[in-house]
Amino acid sequence: MNTFRITFLTLITTLLSSVTAADHKPSPPNIVFIIADDLGWSDVAFHGGNAPTPHLDRLAAEGLEVAQHYVAPVCSPTRAGLLTGRCWSRFGITTPTNELALPENTVTLPRALKTRGYDTFLAGKWHLGSLPKWGPNHFGFDHSYGSLAGGISPWNHRYKKGPFTVTWHRNHELIEESGHVTDLLTREVVKWIQSRDSAPFFAYVPFTAVHLPLKEPEEWLRKVPAEITGDVPRHYAASVMHLDDSLGRIIKALDDKGVRENTLLVFTSDNGGSTVENNDLKYPDDNCPSGLLTGNNRPLKGRKGDIYEGGTRVPTIVSWPQRVKPGQVTSPVQITDWMPTFCSLAGYRSNRDLKWDGTDITELLVKHSPLDERPIYTAGPRWQAVSLRMGDWKLIAHGAGEQRHIELFNISNDPTESDNQATKMPERTQQLLAILQKISAADRDSVVK
Repeated sequence: MNTFRITFLTLITTLLSSVTAADHKPSPPNIVFIIADDLGWSDVAFHGGNAPTPHLDRLAAEGLEVAQHYVAPVCSPTRAGLLTGRCWSRFGITTPTNELALPENTVTLPRALKTRGYDTFLAGKWHLGSLPKWGPNHFGFDHSYGSLAGGISPWNHRYKKGPFTVTWHRNHELIEESGHVTDLLTREVVKWIQSRDSAPFFAYVPFTAVHLPLKEPEEWLRKVPAEITGDVPRHYAASVMHLDDSLGRIIKALDDKGVRENTLLVFTSDNGGSTVENNDLKYPDDNCPSGLLTGNNRPLKGRKGDIYEGGTRVPTIVSWPQRVKPGQVTSPVQITDWMPTFCSLAGYRSNRDLKWDGTDITELLVKHSPLDERPIYTAGPRWQAVSLRMGDWKLIAHGAGEQRHIELFNISNDPTESDNQATKMPERTQQLLAILQKISAADRDSVVK
């Protein structure tokens, strides 16, 4: 009898434990992915920038900094990598593009998440097909708003002169609105978050700040520190501060809605900072100040468009109060890793091979478990330079054939890429070249037909 009672009680305890474990299984997180446009490594105060960024600073202090987060050297490729989990060069995309970038049947991140019950939303810059028929709604987004094309003038919301100049839209329709682009995008995001029901959501927020041409509202110019002088430098700083404030407003909306704890929020940039002319005459006149942009990538080498660290390594913070431990991780991560990660967290499994180049980095985020050494491939604009990161080593191949120039850097010891080791370490150089050649063979395997 006693034996029976003990066995019975053990069975009941086991069943109750199973129920309790099931009840406490983590629910899929909401996901908010924010991309700044052309924000340099040291444009943020927590990397020594001269413009105050209190919301980013707090996010960095309370969240997780991904200290080696890599993107493409320019915008459209980074966006393709995020939304497909694949290197942009697989689609033949290595430069900004207004033509259709992805095959229409591509399993994109929002399409995958929708199969798991997610509501999907985009507010900002699309730049993967700059006509409404190629817009975000055709690639898995329930709601889309902002620029179908690339960076736009901040007040008239126009893209470069030509067939894609008129680009401001909501869902399938081109529209006209008044107001500064950063304010309009932030308002749309906050309003959408406030309208959510109990379904999990994915909000993709690719801001146009701090992309040229810049012209900030007077209220933000007045807040710029006095020691920052010059027309364009002050507008640039104001744009960084304005963007930071928008991040704060989005976080507040999540708090007010009561969903902040189970929201995985990522802040990053699409490429390194730019130092070209602000008042680009290819854009319809918006009375923007003339002068060079002050994108700051120091101490990293290079800038937007370059395959060096300054063009491809960007400030990145992850915050998920319910699960992500604060601190800093240094394992190299690439923009292509986010789709496998988000799909894993949402419980998505594809019935076919999606040929992801990225990997699931959940354990890195949640437990700070270092990633296994793996190749990270980057194709620069028009394949004029390509790189391979493998562990601490980064190989860069410029050009092709007899004119090809090879560089090899130990990023751990030489993050400024000032000491080329290629001739000093021929065996390692050849080993990495062989891996690079094998990986790059898959380029253009999914070009739009």
